[in-house]
Amino acid sequence: MIYALVAAVVLMTLLGAGFTRAYAVFGGKPGPYETSEQYSKGKFWHPEAVWTDTMRGLVREFRYTSDAAPARAFQAPPIVPVEDAPFAITWFGHSSMLLALDGKKILIDPILGERVSPVPFIGPKRFFDVGPSADLLRQVDLVLISHDHYDHLDYPAILAMKNMTARFVVPLGVGAHLRRWGISPERIVEIDWWEPAKIDGITVTATPARHGSGRVSPFASNTLWAGFAIAGAKHRVWYSGDTGWQSQFAEIGERLGPFDLTLIDAGQYDETWPDWHLGPELAVDAHLAVRGKVMLPVHWGLFKLAHHSWTEPAERLLRAAQCQSVKVILPPPGQTVAAPFAPTERWWPDTRWSDASKAPIHATRNGDPKERIAPAACA
Repeated sequence: MIYALVAAVVLMTLLGAGFTRAYAVFGGKPGPYETSEQYSKGKFWHPEAVWTDTMRGLVREFRYTSDAAPARAFQAPPIVPVEDAPFAITWFGHSSMLLALDGKKILIDPILGERVSPVPFIGPKRFFDVGPSADLLRQVDLVLISHDHYDHLDYPAILAMKNMTARFVVPLGVGAHLRRWGISPERIVEIDWWEPAKIDGITVTATPARHGSGRVSPFASNTLWAGFAIAGAKHRVWYSGDTGWQSQFAEIGERLGPFDLTLIDAGQYDETWPDWHLGPELAVDAHLAVRGKVMLPVHWGLFKLAHHSWTEPAERLLRAAQCQSVKVILPPPGQTVAAPFAPTERWWPDTRWSDASKAPIHATRNGDPKERIAPAACA
């Protein structure tokens, strides 16, 4: 599916630069960022290269995957407002979340659209219709966007917030998209890796991520991608953004941790792109590396963007977390969970899935497929 989506974007790109300029969903054109250490030759780079087995990945697109999506319409529970909980999280599926942190409401990578695609009739379609209501959006103080891929920077969601007052904190370059879509410049703060933004008692620091960016193929990686360390007066949270394994996790924990809650990319992985997403087992390792206390796995459960069954990330992560004595919460979409984050009940159905022995996700060392980084062994 991911290659089909890329093909759709490439096709549109071939229609010409004029169409690209006219088609608003592609976003704006970021300027150069020569002062950033991550920027070189017109693009942003992670110091550790990423590897993709492109030809094998294309072949796998034609392989059937059982239970890749729910067999029938999934009935998610009704949304429960955060109210005035001092520290709580509401997960809407994938990486879309509402965080209540020390008196502020922070919306992360909101998705309101039916599909994560540049066109409304092609691309991965959501499994269920759960998301922040218009009333809830009006209560938001701060919006964080990790990068500009379609499953994180959602055109309909941004349009829905155009006339509201929430501030946006985004990685370098992403602000160009927001400005084109009508968000006033004074509401936008763009930051580099390790750079903090202090807004109304909340400090948001962009953290490195091993991934990429881009809404149109020729302009891949012309905006920065990031995770976020989010600190209030009493609590700290870390959101990984989309990322594969990187050596910077320990540094994130040392400089910005420990974290009361981590929100970590644990789904939409594949052995043909092992550096782009952690996978469940390495996600648990990342949680420990950044010195997290409670973990909520994200980037799963709403769209089919990879070949694994839709429930596999949860099953594998629970197994890995139990092995390493990590406390995990997996709330149903739309359910608010408040500190101290009591264990949540299983809400997803039993489906067939592959464990780590059958479908391992081992990141490469600096993009070399011959050198791999395996998850911590379970004793």
